[in-house]
Order: sequence, then C-alpha cells, then structure tokens
Amino acid sequence: MPKDFARTDRIAQQMQRELAEMIRLEVKDPRVRLLTLTGVEVAADYSHAKVFYTALDGQSAAVQQGLERASGFLRSKVARAIKLRVVPQLHFVYDASVERGAHLSQLIDQAVASDLIQHKD
Repeated sequence: MPKDFARTDRIAQQMQRELAEMIRLEVKDPRVRLLTLTGVEVAADYSHAKVFYTALDGQSAAVQQGLERASGFLRSKVARAIKLRVVPQLHFVYDASVERGAHLSQLIDQAVASDLIQHKD
C-alpha cells in the first residue's frame, strides 16, 4: 500500500494552487504577469517555502524583483487562505528546467535532422 503524502507535501500543493491564483488575479505589478509556478517546497518546520517559477517572456530578473516585492502581500493572502499556525516565508527561485528541456529537445531535433541528411547521401 503506498504511503500517504506528508503534510508538508499537501501544504506545498495547496500553496502552489493559491499562489498561482493570487498572482494571476491580485498582483498588480506588470513584471509578474507572464510566469508559471512549477513547484513549492515547504520546510519541515513550516518556516520557509521555496516557490519555483518559470518566466514565459524570458525576463527572469524583472520577474524575480516583482515577486520579492510582492512576497509580503502574497504571504498575508496565503495566511488567510490556508489556516496554518506558522505561515512560511516565501523565497522565490527561478526554475530553469523548462529552458533546459527545450534546449535538449532542440539538440535532439538537430541530431536527427543531420542523421537523416547523412543517410540520404
């Protein structure tokens, strides 16, 4: 029988859903418009949470500044949305895995294309 999710995992998933909705609807900073939250990791003592994001427009530095500026607002909104005794401090971390995946996919496509060209000759 599979082990149930740890409480920190459930809180992390709920925080990701809530933060995504709050950023989309309530944050007015134009730097924080085009992003996707890719994950949240909550510390075992619930004091800190790493929020991983990907910037869709490639402006990760500007998005980072906007998220850091809005972190207090977002933390207070999370406190109202999720009933926790300790609300974690939010730390935003850029997630480059999507870019790495796209780059690897491009390299594979190039290798396949060059292989097809070599086999035609």
